[in-house]
Amino acid sequence: MNVLLVYPRYPVTFWSFKYAVKFVGKKTAFPPLGLLTVAAMLPGDWNLRLVDLNIRKLSDRDLRWADCVMISAMLVQKDSVDRVLTRCEQSGKTTIAGGPLFTALPDEYADRVNHLVLGEAEQILPVFLKDLAEGRALPLYRAEGFPDLSKTPLPRLDLIRGKDYASMMIQFSRGCPFDCEFCDVTTLFGHRQRLKKASRFIDELQAIYDSGWRESVFVVDDNFIGNKRAIKAMLPSVIDWMERHGHPFTLFTEASVNIAEDDELIDLMVRAGFNNVFIGLETPNEESLRECSKMQNLKHDLTTSIRKLQHRGLGVMGGYIVGFDSDDESIFSRQVKFIQESGVVTAMVGLLQALPNTRLWQRLKEEDRLADAATGNNTDGSLNFIPAMDREKLLEGYRNLVKTIYNPKYFYERLTMFLDNYKPSGVPRKRPDFRQLTAFFKSMVYMGVLGNGISQWYYWKMVVKAAVRYRSAFTEAITLMIYGHHFRKVAKRL
Repeated sequence: MNVLLVYPRYPVTFWSFKYAVKFVGKKTAFPPLGLLTVAAMLPGDWNLRLVDLNIRKLSDRDLRWADCVMISAMLVQKDSVDRVLTRCEQSGKTTIAGGPLFTALPDEYADRVNHLVLGEAEQILPVFLKDLAEGRALPLYRAEGFPDLSKTPLPRLDLIRGKDYASMMIQFSRGCPFDCEFCDVTTLFGHRQRLKKASRFIDELQAIYDSGWRESVFVVDDNFIGNKRAIKAMLPSVIDWMERHGHPFTLFTEASVNIAEDDELIDLMVRAGFNNVFIGLETPNEESLRECSKMQNLKHDLTTSIRKLQHRGLGVMGGYIVGFDSDDESIFSRQVKFIQESGVVTAMVGLLQALPNTRLWQRLKEEDRLADAATGNNTDGSLNFIPAMDREKLLEGYRNLVKTIYNPKYFYERLTMFLDNYKPSGVPRKRPDFRQLTAFFKSMVYMGVLGNGISQWYYWKMVVKAAVRYRSAFTEAITLMIYGHHFRKVAKRL
């Protein structure tokens, strides 16, 4: 068969990095790791073609070529999914769909998708493929339980052009031991952290290396340190591989804030090439943390933890939420203070959303407070539930909060605080390459020449300051200024 794998388009969000990737000559931030992994599970005699709609449009020629279309998507891609399905319906193509969106909302797509394959593919896809080969494929397949990741094949990196992406992706584990009320990770992947073997993780790093990639790699685990003992046992293998290959990648990942309590783990991660970690910091309001069961954040002084990580060589990207029942109108100024004092330069603040099947969604449903369907985009100004705070005050407060922290004065104040505290790792660094030099020169044009007066002044002041006072972190300073450009653009859309 000719099988067309389609990855729907992302809207503009903080995580899309749409306005930053152009500085490094890329088309989008991340490749579709899920689809590339599924592609590796398909029969070897099938002809595969992947269309990432974040890279190019889906053409009529693509659809004419295909015998069937496979789609995987997250909730935030829903609008693009609907357009793709309409195209498939109009061209009479058989559709096969899976991934978080379809797993969360199967009833919505039961009449639009020929075959829904829900849950983790390692477990359920072989069942579907067997039935398909025998001509008796069903409309719905759903995995039971969670598979062993030893069954996960190497992703089909040959189906993409690496140069289109700002970062490659790799996965070591699925699941999270925590139980945050608003999070759908445990709904999709469970509480028990399932791990790949260290040797398999190294094989995947080698495959990325063999593809010619020499830039950043995003370790996409929802909580990389959910099983600290296993991670500390695995990281020496990564360190050894990195040293033997001349440290070809920088790594970043997602983790819980309790990473800061383990000095050995921090040191191993930094030696392995990690230079950034995304942490769900959520809120300075302890009542809200208790409300959403984010108990791990209550056990630590968050600002102290952040500054410790920065000082040890790990930049922190922070996730923040407003709209908890325990939030009052003071939360907006408290969030600004919290973000500024911690020096988290890339602060991703969103409105609370009740994602399907989460504990929050169940609670609000019982309280008859669910409203519109969740969009999965917590920066689009939508609320899918009735908040405790006045709706308009919440929306206005949120917009003002985001615009405040990405005002040049506040942004560059945080950047300076971060650079004062940050100590780059002792891992050998390559000299700036053509891509990095191009990004720097583009930043001078877009921010230093074409920016507005205030932004221009702050930009050039920071360039000089970074060149004189923060030379060891000059690359980080320029990168963060480019991120700031993207975040300001997103803030203006609110």
